[in-house]
Amino acid sequence: MPYVNIKITREGATSEQKATLIKGVTDLLETVLNKNPATTFVVIDEVEMEHWGIGGLPVEEYRRKIGTKP
Repeated sequence: MPYVNIKITREGATSEQKATLIKGVTDLLETVLNKNPATTFVVIDEVEMEHWGIGGLPVEEYRRKIGTKP
């Protein structure tokens, strides 16, 4: 009974994108580990940007520093 927890920053992922993630992870576990999709749990947590850090910096500051966009 796999349980997968995906954490993403809250930046407007659509319901369709989340559904695609859930389906993709479930399919991957079935293909690679022969896990039953009926007993595979996938949870997506959206985290506020100010609660996420990378390399010792808040994510927004980190992105500015390295010049990337969300």
